[in-house]
Amino acid sequence: MSQLQLLRAQDYPRMPWKNGGGFTEEITRDSGEGLDGFGWRLSIADIEESGGFSTFAGYQRIITVLQGDGMRLQVDGEASRPLLPFDALAFGGESQVSCKLLGGAIRDFNLIYAPQRYTARLQWLDGTSRVYSSASTVLLFAASGLVEVAMAGGDVQQLGLYDCLRLESNDGLLGLNVQGRCCLIELMPR
Repeated sequence: MSQLQLLRAQDYPRMPWKNGGGFTEEITRDSGEGLDGFGWRLSIADIEESGGFSTFAGYQRIITVLQGDGMRLQVDGEASRPLLPFDALAFGGESQVSCKLLGGAIRDFNLIYAPQRYTARLQWLDGTSRVYSSASTVLLFAASGLVEVAMAGGDVQQLGLYDCLRLESNDGLLGLNVQGRCCLIELMPR
């Protein structure tokens, strides 16, 4: 049976980056504690100055700018395209990564997952969307002040800015009506 959980942004725990260069607000994860043992993890980070990223060997990362002018990453010596708000980029967690801010401080959104344990899909939605998912874990992260999510046979869930809706143990084809800007993340164990 599916389990639904509404996570509020004001309740996210704040923790230091692995490299000590800043702070992350952890939205949710599958298991583990601290910076070890998880199969997947969603977080928000504030980047106040250009600099290096923490490494996460054995993981895949997908990063998106939420607020600010954006950044350009240097991944293993190769420059990325400019990352502007709501423009996702994937790279290996073991990569040597640094960022150059395109203006002032930014806020970003991160999915980190172990590809040997999970397959993951991330997509940004804006406006009115009807989406279907058969993933066992479905996450909807609100990137606007009000996001409404309606599931077949369920109540409408209202999410504020940076709130997250987490649905676990989905065992069918889940239909969602979504209104607002949000990120849909689908995770399946291998």
